[in-house]
Amino acid sequence: MKNFYKIDKLNFLTAGMPLSTGTKGYPRAFEILEEMGLDGMEVEFVHGVRMSDETRKFLKSKVEEKGFVLTSHGPFYVNLNSKEPEKIEASANRIIETAKAAHDFGGYSITFHAAFYLGMEPDDVYKNVKTQIQKISDVLKSENIKMWIRPETTGKSSQWGSYEEIIKLSKEFDCVLPCIDFSHIHARTGGEFNTYDEFCMVLDKIGKELGDFALNNFHAHLAGIDYSSKGEKKHLNLNDSDMNYKDLLKALKSFDVKGALVCESPNIESDAKILKDYYLSI
Repeated sequence: MKNFYKIDKLNFLTAGMPLSTGTKGYPRAFEILEEMGLDGMEVEFVHGVRMSDETRKFLKSKVEEKGFVLTSHGPFYVNLNSKEPEKIEASANRIIETAKAAHDFGGYSITFHAAFYLGMEPDDVYKNVKTQIQKISDVLKSENIKMWIRPETTGKSSQWGSYEEIIKLSKEFDCVLPCIDFSHIHARTGGEFNTYDEFCMVLDKIGKELGDFALNNFHAHLAGIDYSSKGEKKHLNLNDSDMNYKDLLKALKSFDVKGALVCESPNIESDAKILKDYYLSI
């Protein structure tokens, strides 16, 4: 899929509206982003895709008039490998609805947690996820909705979504690319993938297997992270965790990655600002 969204640098986004927005909604949220020099936000559809046409038009105006970059995170109730067919269908529909909403408001790409292993063999889970992504892709193409569909790397070994699995899936569809959550990879591996060389290894694999195009149209998540041997426990603020974000930013700069880096720390706007300021200082 050709790049239909102009991305010429690495953009720093908040995961949802800045906390200091309070109850004032999207108008105030964009004012805060502009005041802080941040580049956009990931619109969070936590419990379902509910957004009025008026809000979609307002968000699109911010993309077109101010150059904000918007991504979207699908609802959490998604499992494309459920043992219940109706839950698989509902999950696929939630992803489709997320893509439609993002298309309406001028979004760059969408991401979601794709599946759980549920004790099944990883190859079988992969096939089930692939089948559903094919259906999702077919629906979006039939409605001429051009949107990056990005399964996110997950933070627990019980969840489908290692970076290798998602790179493999991305090779099979022209509308699929990874959403690389570096904090999740770090937690999923029990504390590995936290050095400059390890970050570069992930980026190099993406570049070699998917092409430079994937590095020039990137979507990533980052936060501080608390984890155990079983993986992710909860997000932390960057400076309250061992997440080596400075070396990650150096790696992203070394590979000249362009796209969206979404900060998911509890204090989203402050940490997003830390990330952008450090990146620009390198």
